[in-house]
Amino acid sequence: MTPVELSRTVLRAVRRAVDDGELDVAVPGRTSVTPPGPGGCGDYATNVALQLARPAGQPPLRVAEILRERLVRTDGISEVVVTGPGFLNISLRGTETALVREILRCGHRYGHADRPTGRLVQLHAPHEVRAVVVMDAIARILRSQGALVRTSCAGRPEPEWADILGVDIDAYGTPDAPAPLDVNVRPVPAAPGDPTPLGRDAARWALLHPALHDRPRITADHLVQRESNPLFRVRYAHARTRALTRNAADLGFHAEPGDADLRGTQAAVPETVVQDTHDTTALRHALADHPRILQAAAAHHAPDRLARHLVTVADAVLPFLAAVLPRGAEKPSAAHRARLALAEAAGAVLAGGLSLLGIDAPEHL
Repeated sequence: MTPVELSRTVLRAVRRAVDDGELDVAVPGRTSVTPPGPGGCGDYATNVALQLARPAGQPPLRVAEILRERLVRTDGISEVVVTGPGFLNISLRGTETALVREILRCGHRYGHADRPTGRLVQLHAPHEVRAVVVMDAIARILRSQGALVRTSCAGRPEPEWADILGVDIDAYGTPDAPAPLDVNVRPVPAAPGDPTPLGRDAARWALLHPALHDRPRITADHLVQRESNPLFRVRYAHARTRALTRNAADLGFHAEPGDADLRGTQAAVPETVVQDTHDTTALRHALADHPRILQAAAAHHAPDRLARHLVTVADAVLPFLAAVLPRGAEKPSAAHRARLALAEAAGAVLAGGLSLLGIDAPEHL
């Protein structure tokens, strides 16, 4: 169950409570679920009971208990615990296995809409390099969510914007006859810097990673292959996941979703103990959150949200990758296959996200 699906499940519990006469409130149009905060537990938490308490005329803890009774009977939910003033902490059944299977099934299209929505979006940018790159990324993200997108620019794009930066614009005006549309993509310009010498991948990242109201840094730092460079971490994490798949094949095993948490695993060979204690919770939350991030990036025309999310995924998966393959005299086990599946799922999310930003996801780095 993804966060989006769980959010809908919570709203259905509210509706059932209203239909049963235990709550007298208007059912919200949406509610959010997030990783539990300090003092919380389980996979996800929601503050919907606190939001409904005042309009319901009941204490938050009472509202939370009413919803808990309904949520705990839902397929896919193993436990619901009320903490603090009324937070609902939800544990899901088979969360990791189902999530990884879904990502591997969808591949790079994980988080995309199943079918066109019929929505038509017109994007129009000024004749400025960052604006057209941002517009190109927004169009890619909107199309991933089922929208039909048409892009236009106030003037003819510079040749290097297409040749180097990979920008694709449907229509444009001329100085004598500018396109007669209102500009609706207007980030802080890249000037005075010229991003094209950085090449396509680094230039697009430099223009897309900062929030649209922030001025981008057009520097060679985006080309440096070190940990301080977020683009390098994202691309390196993807390349590492691909290398693990190749190495596993050489060792004669493949990915199979299952329990990949590492908590002092005892190896198959008695005298070999693997001292891994890396918890995959943060990684699983980041992967499960990917569809919501894509929806938010599309709704707010904010590709920077996707770029920052990819950094979060990369930073969560990189410490985990060292424990995917067997060590020493270990034989490949179900745990190794599950870890490989989780790594491949992270790689699919990174590759899909980079593609939507118009950036290459390398097999080798």
